[in-house]
Amino acid sequence: MQSKVHIVGAGTSGLIAARDIASAGIETRVYDQKKRLGYPPRASGIVSIRGLEALGVDYRQAATNTLYGANIHVGGSSMHIAARRPQAHVLDRERLNAACLGQAEGNGAVVSTGEKIGDRELEAMRKDGIVIGADGAVSTVARHFGMGSITKYTLTYKAEFEATPNDARAVDLFFDNSVAPKFFAWLCPNSKHVVEAGIGIGPGHGNSKAAFERFLRMKYVADALDGAKQLNGYASMIPMQTARRVADAKRRILLVGDAAGQVKPTTGGGIVFGGGAAMLAAKAVIRHIREGASLADYESAFRKEYGTDLRLHALVGALYSRLDAGKLEFVMNMMKALGAEGFLSAYGDMDRPSLILKRLFTRNAAE
Repeated sequence: MQSKVHIVGAGTSGLIAARDIASAGIETRVYDQKKRLGYPPRASGIVSIRGLEALGVDYRQAATNTLYGANIHVGGSSMHIAARRPQAHVLDRERLNAACLGQAEGNGAVVSTGEKIGDRELEAMRKDGIVIGADGAVSTVARHFGMGSITKYTLTYKAEFEATPNDARAVDLFFDNSVAPKFFAWLCPNSKHVVEAGIGIGPGHGNSKAAFERFLRMKYVADALDGAKQLNGYASMIPMQTARRVADAKRRILLVGDAAGQVKPTTGGGIVFGGGAAMLAAKAVIRHIREGASLADYESAFRKEYGTDLRLHALVGALYSRLDAGKLEFVMNMMKALGAEGFLSAYGDMDRPSLILKRLFTRNAAE
């Protein structure tokens, strides 16, 4: 039985997998082509507190702000969701990676940076042990081992501005397919003195930076930033579908995180689902090495745990992307009339739409 594990990619998901596998005394090596992990921070860092707690990551030094809700803008209308308790943290992704790195290395994993892994290296790893691909949306591991390519992406551009947020407790979300086709735009209070502006667009809808510049000229956004100094700017690509397979048990290949498309199609958030899937992959690897269990157990465990919610996220995203601003504004105003603001403020869950539906049905049954 192979007892060595090679993980390609030292992002959050790869390091969580390394942390758990190494904690079982299994030789674990992690490789990343970046010399400085988590930089530049191309992905935004709004992560639910419930999800973070489940991952077991010490994120305290990475948290830069705490969010209680969201202001959703569609056309000339807005919906305000404000919970009584904190719902999410804004995280510095480089500090989060540093925390995950510390946990992985503390458990005995060996992490090598500045390592570019190609086809020859992957074949050597496969012969030497188990390979886990955690190497991002355009995964070399997934391509090399024929795990099924991801063809649906959202293109994003984001930047931080030196500005005081209007409301440091809530993120502003802008839904308008004429501004952010197939996705949305946002203003997020990263801290008391920094606001992040960002936008996502579907493929075939132009350049994400050009869309970002148009977004900045919207009156609400221009007023909020009020000529603030731009501190940085990054483009990125988010996978919008789950890989056809996340496990090849025969060849001992697993995929986690963005490499597996374990991302919410509504928001592009991948830390909670990708990190949770990494924990499931680690359990499958440990059982495989210790007990001879099949690595295919990871595939079934992932689909069981996250399949329904990923499908619901995809359904919501598909419905939104088909509506123009007028129809979307009508839908939102109808939801407000039915009490959506109060219900989502009390029962909303940014990761698990299945829980929202369960709470909705439970409340209606009780009434």
